Amino acid sequence: MAFYRRIRDLREDNDLTQSEVANYLGMKQPQYHRYESGLRDIPTDVLIQLAKLYNTSVDYILEITDKP
Repeated sequence: MAFYRRIRDLREDNDLTQSEVANYLGMKQPQYHRYESGLRDIPTDVLIQLAKLYNTSVDYILEITDKP
């Protein structure tokens, strides 16, 4: 479940705010915050969009691999 930390780290490494990522995903910032803090499970379609945004794989986000 530590993959929530990985999406925060990816966002910070790309110098993006939660609001910017939420806007990219077509949602409000509080909803995205709940994903990033682990309060809600991240839907598959959101994982795919995040992987595209950060030019990485869903496996990396889910910590199945450490290879971005």
